[in-house]
Amino acid sequence: MRNIDRRNWLRTVGLSGGFALLGGFESLALEIPQKSAKEKGPVRLSSNENPYGPSKRVREVIAKTFDDACRYPFGALSDLVPLIAEKEGVTKDHIVVTGGSTEGLKAVGLTYGLNGGELIAADPTFQSMLRYGETFGAHVHRVPVDDKMQHDLEAMSRRVNNKTSLIFICNPNNPTGTLLNKDELKDFCTSHDNKAMIFSDEAYYDFITEPDYPSMVELVKQGRNVIVSKTFSKVYGLAGMRIGYLVARPDIATRLKAIVMANTNILAIEAAKEALRDDEFYKFSILKNKEAKDIIYATLDNLELPYIPSHTNFVFFKTGRPIQEIIKAMQKEGVLIGRPFPPLLDWARISTGTIEQVRQFSNALKKVMA
Repeated sequence: MRNIDRRNWLRTVGLSGGFALLGGFESLALEIPQKSAKEKGPVRLSSNENPYGPSKRVREVIAKTFDDACRYPFGALSDLVPLIAEKEGVTKDHIVVTGGSTEGLKAVGLTYGLNGGELIAADPTFQSMLRYGETFGAHVHRVPVDDKMQHDLEAMSRRVNNKTSLIFICNPNNPTGTLLNKDELKDFCTSHDNKAMIFSDEAYYDFITEPDYPSMVELVKQGRNVIVSKTFSKVYGLAGMRIGYLVARPDIATRLKAIVMANTNILAIEAAKEALRDDEFYKFSILKNKEAKDIIYATLDNLELPYIPSHTNFVFFKTGRPIQEIIKAMQKEGVLIGRPFPPLLDWARISTGTIEQVRQFSNALKKVMA
């Protein structure tokens, strides 16, 4: 779904004001995807996956592509890259396709962390880039989030020095689910990209319900020192297929293409192409995510547990008890929740699942907290 279409659609459905008033899914004639078999084992609400994907249309394309699974994927990329470029409003030479956005994160962590490069990031945040960079000699300045669980941009700014090679911003942030003020974010990026590369991890961008919230791709278009990562793992429901991409100025993109290691595969490429065309499933995923979050919020309100209003497909809440204890207790009730996120070791992250799964989580949490 192109960004301009997404903005108009968000205004139309009024997610922030109450979708139910518009007649729910029936008013948009959205088909609920049907799985061929139920999941076995515990309910997995631990990894921020989309339990409804891949969409029916994408699954049909994957099945038809098996005859081409004997082929290398490089030629197929020539069909996907233009679709991504059109979606982002850039030219093809801005796009680097990766094996999930995690491969892009690690490639950048390696590129800018070698030879003692210094990285700056919030704490807690998504760690893949940071830990990979450290493996190759990078020094990471982890800056605690502020009292609102947001990136403390002022404190991050104070860490910048002549050795700083990259500033990592995960927005919306994982695991807190918080979203930076759009003007403050833009000001920060344009004030610091002459000192270090800015990396904007936008894995959860599609779940933002503010119609005019910008992607930092807008700064890439201006030729700034900014790299943006996006993924097909979340709203498109392709986490198991491993496909994502980076958007960067062409000279930066060329450098990163030389570092990418695993690449992706032909099934994932064909799946991604169809996912970009399947606007109905995109809409469905966003709306079901909101419905699931509302159930989680109601449960936490009932239990009087503090939580952070989320701009993602998960909710971060305070248990007041050691997280390892809660993880084990919830697992006994058949529900898997997020891993520990130091230093916030009495907070838990719960991913949205199907409505049935989220209700199972609610019942389990009430039992555990009792």
